[in-house]
Order: sequence, then structure tokens, then C-alpha cells
Amino acid sequence: MSRIGLIISTEYRSRVKKKSFILTTFLTPVLFACLIMLPVWLASIGSNEEKRVAIVDNTGLYASLFAALETDDNMVIEVAGRPVEELKDDEARDYTAIVLISADLAQNPDAVTIYSHTQVPREVTRLVESTLSDYVERKKLESYNIAGLQQMIADAHTEIHASTVKWNDAGEETSSNTDIAIAVGMISTLVIYMFIFVSGGQVMSSVVQEKANRIVEVMVCSVKPWELMWGKIISVALVCLTQIVLWFLLTGLLTGIIGGVAGIGMASAQTGDPARMMEAAAGTSPAELGTLGEVLHSLASINWVQLILLFVVYFIGGYLLYASLFAAIGAAVDSEADTQQFMTPITIIVIFALYAGIYSAENPDGPLALWCSMIPFTSPIVMMVRLPFDVPGWQIAASLALLALTIVGTTWIGSKIYRVGILMYGKKPSWKEMVKWLKYK
Repeated sequence: MSRIGLIISTEYRSRVKKKSFILTTFLTPVLFACLIMLPVWLASIGSNEEKRVAIVDNTGLYASLFAALETDDNMVIEVAGRPVEELKDDEARDYTAIVLISADLAQNPDAVTIYSHTQVPREVTRLVESTLSDYVERKKLESYNIAGLQQMIADAHTEIHASTVKWNDAGEETSSNTDIAIAVGMISTLVIYMFIFVSGGQVMSSVVQEKANRIVEVMVCSVKPWELMWGKIISVALVCLTQIVLWFLLTGLLTGIIGGVAGIGMASAQTGDPARMMEAAAGTSPAELGTLGEVLHSLASINWVQLILLFVVYFIGGYLLYASLFAAIGAAVDSEADTQQFMTPITIIVIFALYAGIYSAENPDGPLALWCSMIPFTSPIVMMVRLPFDVPGWQIAASLALLALTIVGTTWIGSKIYRVGILMYGKKPSWKEMVKWLKYK
């Protein structure tokens, strides 16, 4: 085994055996699964608490409306014959809410007040508002004395749903959905953004610790500095990729188990295998599908082979671009506290790339999206937002070519700084001094 291969295997084994790696790898999917399933589970639980609502109608116009209103078993509406002041006494705290109608709502739509000892439940507010709004609207229409006016308005009400379709050079048409494309792009962008920061920080911390412990002085006697740097960069990348893959697999497995045990009906469980549904939906008209079917139809229209392949390429490219700089910063300082001076410019660039990606989602072919997907320091993050929108091939090729050339440049710069800085102690270098290091042979 080559020396760099030995460094990679040693670093990889030492990192995956750490308790912190094991705990985060297996506990994080549990947290993700709970975050996914807990809201679904809570939403599926119906409240058994009875809600008593008192109606105080000073106008006498609306009491009968609520008396005849049908509600679910957990809500009881009572038309009260007492003033609000009496109902608000301590002995009447068993009311969830007290609704006061103080004037004719056709003349004064704001003459409704809901009192409660606690925050008024949203379902109570929604029920009161919808009931009164429908009634007042109906009465206003009747006052015009036009036969069939209400039915004419109902018949005239039309909701337009425009389906979106894209076609390729061969003339084949597939359904598309901008919201889904944005969601896919944003998820990919956030994953790359977090990976660059987390893995780059690990590389820098590892270099700083080895330098502070003087371990590196022994290691450079056997291997070249650039071999040590690249062994560390590749090993950290493999560790992060291993952890991310395990997170996805374990989160999916635990989500299915928790959903099965709790009896929560997820969309895939109710309608069948999502993969098969996507395959079937690809050849079906969106009008023939339900909401879930339309989503799967739109997902099937995305070129997943290209998206996943380019995700991996930009994933690795973005990491290599920044990891060499992170390693150089770690080698140039004696402690992590001293890294802030050199980390600030890189942090600003990465955060700008994230914001550029977010704003490019609404206009993936605009100038901001185009140029930031070409600039190597922002392209790994911004290009992922554009890929679900079918970026022209020449733009992808140009972006990857520029990224590859920049990786070569940052690798050369990082290796030069790493080679000199890794054995320097007791002095915090300036930017000017680090530029001089690049000229050393």
C-alpha cells in the first residue's frame, strides 16, 4: 500500500471507531425519524377534550343560526341568555370561549368578539367566522331580490388549474412542477453547504490538533507534507460520506418502523411502492392522478441519473476546493482560536453562495444563477438549484471545467502553505507572509 493510502486507511479507521462518530451516526437518524414522524403522529391524534362555546347575541339575529349548527362530538355550542359579564365570572370558567355579537354584522362586520381565559382555539375562531360570513353573505345576496342570484354566483365561480409540461428535443412531453424542482434543488444545495462546512472544519481541527501535539513532526519524517494533507482530506471525505449514507439508510428504516408500530398511514403505505408509482405516473396524464400522483408524476420527469451523478461530482468538487484551504489554514496557525482571521473570507464566500442559491431558485436562468453557477467558489452550491430545471449541457461542462482548474490551483496553494506552516510554531503568520510561502521551493 502506498504511503498516502496508508494514511487514508489509518485516519479512516481511527475516525469511525471514535465514540463521537458512533453516537452521532446512530442517534442522529433516530432524531430525524422522530422529527419526521412526530408531527404526523400528533396530527393523527384527535383531542378528546370537550370544547364548550357560549354564544351571546345582543342582536337576536344569529342565535338561531348557531343553535341549529352541527358540530363534531368534541365541541358543544350553547346559546347563552346571560350577559357576557356574568359568563366571564370565575364560576363559569368551564367555557372554552364566549362569542359576543354586539351589532348587525351586515352593517358592522367587526362586531364579533371571542373571549377566553386561554388562547382561543383556532378551530373555534374558524367555525365562528365561516358560519357568520356565509350567513351574512347569503342575506346580502337575498336583499338584491334577483331570482337565482346566489346560484348564478356559485356557477360563475371557477378555479383555473394550469398544468405545466416540458418537452425535449425528441418532442416527448412530461409533466413538470416548479415547486418540486425547487424543493429538490434546495435540499441538494443545503446538503452540499453543510458538508463543506462540517467536513472542512474537521480537516482544519485535525491538522491544528496534530500540530499542537507535535505529532506531525514525527509523521513528516516518513511522509511528504502534501501526502499527509491529501491523506487527511480524502479520509475525512470518506468518513463524512459514510456517515451521510448511513443517516439516509437508517432514517428511512427507522421512519418505516416507527410508522408501522404507531400505525401511522404514510402516503407510500396507503398507495403502494413509491418507486412503482413514479414509474406508472410517468406515463399517465396529470389530470388522471390525485395530489400524490401529480407529485410523483413531476418527480418522475426529473432526470435523476444526471442529478445524482452531478450531485456527487459537485459534492466532491466543492469539498476538495475548500478542504485544501481549510487544511492550509489549520497548518498556518497554532490553535483553533487563531483560525478566525483566515476563516472569515472563506465563510463569507460560502454563505454568499448559499444565499445566491436560495435567491436563484425563483429565477434559475437569471444572471445571478448563471454567473454563480460558473464561478468555482459558488458553483457547487448554486448549480444544484439549477439542475432540476434542465441546465444546458455547455453550461454544466463549462462549470465543471472551471471548477476542476480552480481545484488544481487551490490544491497547489494549500500544499505550499501546508508544507511551510505545518512545522512553524509560536508565530501567527500574516497574509503577506503566507503569500511569501507560495514562492518557497
